[in-house]
Amino acid sequence: MRILVTNDDGIYSPGIAALARIAARFGEVRVVAPDVEQSSMGHAITASRPLFYKKSPVNFEGLEAYRVNGTPADCVALGSHLWAQTDVVLSGINMGLNLGNSMWHSGTLAGAKQAALLGMKGIALSTPVGKTEPDFKALEPYVEKVLGLLLENANLTLANVNFPPNPTGIQWTRQAVQQYDGKIVPGTDPMGRKHYWFTVVPLEDAEEGTDRWAIDKGLVSITPLRLDLTNEKELMAVLQKTPVQ
Repeated sequence: MRILVTNDDGIYSPGIAALARIAARFGEVRVVAPDVEQSSMGHAITASRPLFYKKSPVNFEGLEAYRVNGTPADCVALGSHLWAQTDVVLSGINMGLNLGNSMWHSGTLAGAKQAALLGMKGIALSTPVGKTEPDFKALEPYVEKVLGLLLENANLTLANVNFPPNPTGIQWTRQAVQQYDGKIVPGTDPMGRKHYWFTVVPLEDAEEGTDRWAIDKGLVSITPLRLDLTNEKELMAVLQKTPVQ
């Protein structure tokens, strides 16, 4: 199995090093990641300038590793082009959760989605970060367990995985779709100029069975996803009222 590993935190992140090391137990691994942080980049692709790749300045314990002057989606597109017959793309381990509606702008998930768009299996993996970086060594048994579970599932092509700091189990979940937790916070810089931060605010308790609920319970959340955004219920309602002539 050929496994391409990417992220949105950049080639220097300890999360991608941990993921690549664990992924090597399941197949042949190559790392292709952004040369700078691309967090919350979403599914942006670079179409206005050429892409370049260079050898990684970071040692990935003997694994081939490259940095790209682009987004996570760029890295997957270029990496799978240069490395024929890539089977799986793993994106992460992101330093910060990607739950609920944050999936819409997640660069980590975009790496996995790009894989699915190109006909490969894509898995995004994330964990919270606080004042200190996550303990990836402590998470390793659960990361390995989740990869074993998902890589063996031939029917699952796209998944979003989130790890609490100290997992006690694994839960299959659906995406939480409560009101988005983003807001604009105005401020003033030392020169007296107005500026604005886009930030998040705490949400109320999540609905049982969702990804946010699982993390709150200390469980690893695995959410199967699909690329089709069609609202089937609304489509059927509209067709029943105004069928195509």
